[in-house]
Amino acid sequence: MLQFTDYLDEACICFFRLYIIKGEKMLLQKVKDTINNKNLIQKNDIVVVGVSGGPDSICLLHILLQIQKDLDFKIYVAHINHGIREEAKSDAEYVRKFCAENHIEFYLKEINVIQVSKNEKISTEEAGRKVRYSFFEDILNKVNGNKIATAHTASDNAETILMNLMRGTGTTGLKGIQPKRNNKYIRPLIECNRKEIEEYCKNANLNPRHDKTNDENIYTRNKIRNILIPFIEKEFNPNFVTSLNRLSEIVSTENEKLDQITDKIYKEILINKQKDQIVLDLKKFNNQETVIKNRIIRYTITQIFGTSQSIEKKHISDIIKLCDRNIGNKFLIPNKKIKILVKNKKIFFISNVEYP
Repeated sequence: MLQFTDYLDEACICFFRLYIIKGEKMLLQKVKDTINNKNLIQKNDIVVVGVSGGPDSICLLHILLQIQKDLDFKIYVAHINHGIREEAKSDAEYVRKFCAENHIEFYLKEINVIQVSKNEKISTEEAGRKVRYSFFEDILNKVNGNKIATAHTASDNAETILMNLMRGTGTTGLKGIQPKRNNKYIRPLIECNRKEIEEYCKNANLNPRHDKTNDENIYTRNKIRNILIPFIEKEFNPNFVTSLNRLSEIVSTENEKLDQITDKIYKEILINKQKDQIVLDLKKFNNQETVIKNRIIRYTITQIFGTSQSIEKKHISDIIKLCDRNIGNKFLIPNKKIKILVKNKKIFFISNVEYP
């Protein structure tokens, strides 16, 4: 005969199961809302998903599989072995197995990122990002796709905003990671925090891989993630990540208007644009307000490299001073990638080519 305690145990188990199911559905709906509100995925899209095998990316892949039928899009998975960790081959096998079980086409690239960073004289982080996105683009072209989905989260966005603050990138840096860029790169998890994602993975029995390098406080991002943000949450604001993401959304909305103004003025002062060089009218540039000059410089550099991330406020100020003086032929090299030359009443933004 069943005892009262047996009924109680069974009730507790049922309640726990309902709690897990509710948690999964909440995050699933949250991601669906992000996709719909930000217009990230449409019918017949072909999406290449970057999957490392960690909690964020495996959660993203699992959720996309849940909503694939409703939205009617196709998924391909791209995984890269950076050649840094011993566990990397196991990570690749984990992702490969997950894809095989779910009938997803899987692409793998193995590359020595440390060697790439040495050869190109850039940081390991920058080299890793460069080879990842290059690989994603290769697979996108191979499968004739139109979207690349990455597992950036609200937590990643908060970290990026803090990194940009430390670099002095201005209001543009406060935008953080956008849900969609160039109508190609999409971040369906951008409104989900890391705690929610880890809970989802646990409840769904996904058993994601763990990258031990994320625990090492060697890189700036890891220090922000493991030391700075937990300290601020404990001592000042437990909802600090949410606050930073709210700031990001506000700044993004305001920047849209400034971007429209910048684009209009940029076109008015543009003299010539090539793949590795952009030429602006010096006089028209100097006639602009300082805030517009700042944005035009970043905008122009982004036109060449796709990003102005390595350009700091001091670089912007130096370029403006260079243009203001307007005496003879003068140039600046803010970093190893870009050269700024003032010559013949023109401003030349040059990417690794000889001066004109």
